[in-house]
Amino acid sequence: MSQTRKPRWGALPRTPLLDDESPFNTMMSSFDEAALTIGLSEDEYRVLRKADREVQVSVPVRMDAGHVEVFDGFRVQHNTGLGPFIGSMRIEPDLRLDELRALAGWMTWKCALLGVPFGGACGGICADPRDLSAGELERAVRRYAANLIGDIGAERDVFTPDIYADERVMAWILDTISSHERATSASAVTGKPLALSGSVGSREAVAQGLLVILRLALPHFGMQRQGLRVNVQGAGVVGGTLARLLHESGFKVTGLADVTGGLYNPDGLDIPSAIAWRNQHGTLEAWDGKADLVDRDAFVTLPCDVLVPCAVANAIHSGNAVKAETKLIIEGAHGPVSPRADRILAQRGIQVVPDILANGGGVVLSYFEWVQSRTGLAWIEPVVQQRLGRFMREAWDAVVQTGDEFDCSLRKGANILAVRRVADADHQRGLYA
Repeated sequence: MSQTRKPRWGALPRTPLLDDESPFNTMMSSFDEAALTIGLSEDEYRVLRKADREVQVSVPVRMDAGHVEVFDGFRVQHNTGLGPFIGSMRIEPDLRLDELRALAGWMTWKCALLGVPFGGACGGICADPRDLSAGELERAVRRYAANLIGDIGAERDVFTPDIYADERVMAWILDTISSHERATSASAVTGKPLALSGSVGSREAVAQGLLVILRLALPHFGMQRQGLRVNVQGAGVVGGTLARLLHESGFKVTGLADVTGGLYNPDGLDIPSAIAWRNQHGTLEAWDGKADLVDRDAFVTLPCDVLVPCAVANAIHSGNAVKAETKLIIEGAHGPVSPRADRILAQRGIQVVPDILANGGGVVLSYFEWVQSRTGLAWIEPVVQQRLGRFMREAWDAVVQTGDEFDCSLRKGANILAVRRVADADHQRGLYA
């Protein structure tokens, strides 16, 4: 990779840092800053700022009533410099190509940062699974996978779970790919049921990784664990699991929120009770425990020492960043802090651990499952947890070292490290023409 050529940015379509707080521009603004800092050449920049491939397919489905509905399906494959693509599949009615591009890019940088030999991808079906029967949903998923069959698989593009695409959906994709390949392709998807070569620890991986990073971040920023107040935005697989793990580890969780609103108690919440209530009722609303009910939009401004946003992109934006009362933010979701908010937080002295580092436990576990499926050897839980912790610690140390090297924030250091690794891989491969 060239370190000497000065990039002529005026010739290229840069992503505005402050003009647009969409997920894609949130991702691209961090990339632009890292690319400029390490001096990528124009050629390297042009290659890395665009996805390798974007595929759109029609997904015709015979509905239970007898008629045919046609849904849109997408798959964005960002970069294959470090290895096959890997990334999530989601099923949602307001699926946006712009957000899929952002998620695929984030996955590329995350894999590079965590030392996982993949490039990023993301895709899904534009449909509301709540309006589909189990049979209709299965037919949609299988047709979607079949239409992508030449572009996906264990050596091409590995699927991981996401919104409304759980282990059952992963099993359908596995079976569809295997049927076409005339052989069981267990490593074509991750997040599978244990009975189909899934891995122990898969469901808790992101939360476990966040917990490792929190423990590393506290001494780094001179914060004491005793009396620490943690607010977690998001009460689902990531946020709810993290809140439970924090409680079990002796941390005081003072705030917990889902899409309907938040719970707050400065003395600490009864997390097992709140999680059990949500599991039973599907919401935190009307929980009868000791807590103040808080509007979901105001939740991120509540007083705490550590805020972990595990819900949606741009949850912390220019409108509420000035009101945030925390010392440290650890990004559990993808892009929960917008670029504009990031600058405001920096000016206010609030530290941020970036998403591509903090929530990397999921992709590390997917890599573990891919390896286990390829070798046919399942690891026991202590081995999985030990290796997950090692990957997270090594990534943390590398980011801190890069931040020291460039005298910059953890976010900028993480992006510099990730972009440099991917650019080096692309440079070593060269261009095939």
